[in-house]
Amino acid sequence: MTDQYAGTPSDGDRPMLPVLRWEEPPDGPVLVLLDQTRLPAEEVELICTDVPALVRAIRTLAVRGAPVLGIAGAYGVALAAARGYDVEEAAAQLGSARPTAVNLAYGVRRALGAYRAVVEKGADEKAAAEAALAEARQLHREDAEGSAAMAAKGLALLDELLPGGSHRILTHCNTGALVSGGEGTAFAVALAAHKAGRLRRLWVDETRPLLQGARLTAYEAARNGLSYTLLTDNAAGSLFAAGKVDAVLIGADRIAADGSVANKVGSYPLAVLAKYHHVPFIVVAPVTTIDPDTPDGASIEVEQRSGREVTQLTAPPQAGGATVRQGVGVQVAPLGTQAYNPAFDVTPPELVTAIVTEVGVVSPVTGGGIEELCARSRQVTIS
Repeated sequence: MTDQYAGTPSDGDRPMLPVLRWEEPPDGPVLVLLDQTRLPAEEVELICTDVPALVRAIRTLAVRGAPVLGIAGAYGVALAAARGYDVEEAAAQLGSARPTAVNLAYGVRRALGAYRAVVEKGADEKAAAEAALAEARQLHREDAEGSAAMAAKGLALLDELLPGGSHRILTHCNTGALVSGGEGTAFAVALAAHKAGRLRRLWVDETRPLLQGARLTAYEAARNGLSYTLLTDNAAGSLFAAGKVDAVLIGADRIAADGSVANKVGSYPLAVLAKYHHVPFIVVAPVTTIDPDTPDGASIEVEQRSGREVTQLTAPPQAGGATVRQGVGVQVAPLGTQAYNPAFDVTPPELVTAIVTEVGVVSPVTGGGIEELCARSRQVTIS
């Protein structure tokens, strides 16, 4: 079951609502999500009382972005345990909700592992549920700390690659606080540059067909006072040709063992443009996004989404809850048109200048470098 209540029209004068939070009202614990499908017009929250509701929120992109999906997956396991549902079944549903985003399955595994460990010791369900919730909260804290570390390492790399400190950064999709327990991944680097007085311009790809750049990144940029400009995805080439891009910064939903990067569709063409124009192409993502069990880019499962997202335009929400033909798409292609709509594309490692994580930076991007980074991550975790 999912309940929804409206927030208020969004503006740049107040902090946005938390992306997700755990609450315990009298009728039982819930996971509260900021509904990203309603942004930027309204900050509306969804209240998930069970895992099927959370799975729907994930699949409809009410909550999205690799790091925060991991956090949501962990809280989902805790929610199932706290409410007495079948935890194993809930974990299976959550883990497969979006196949490309490896962080989702990682978060589910962590919370499920904590739950199982307590059950195996003979403790009651309440103790096991508390263990799952504690693990979800720990993951949430780690992601916030990792975001800050990535921002610092990413800015240091930018300053090294681009001495002079007046960076013009092109980004794709949304990689800010909406996808993280902290300030984000790639966007967090741009935000750090802004705070340091070293961001000249943030170029924001609109990111078709769901406009995560136009709706979400522009929303975050405006709230944080960044100098930003929105562009259509197919205008990026003209920016490169005019010499107006100093670096491309994107996030990732999965990084294969060889360094291939799956990210929002449209990322690969930017990498090709960046390579041709000798512009650094930088991926910023937590170590949890690296999947050693995926050997290369060809092995990454790419989610295929509904063709309606391409053949129809859905009217965006308006402040106050009113919409134009709410929930009904306006047909922009002839009826019966087939559409190719992959959610992600894959950029090969030879097109990636560097991968920035909270543990360190890999450059050049090679399988050996990825393996070494993962080993370093395990040492940091153990210590």
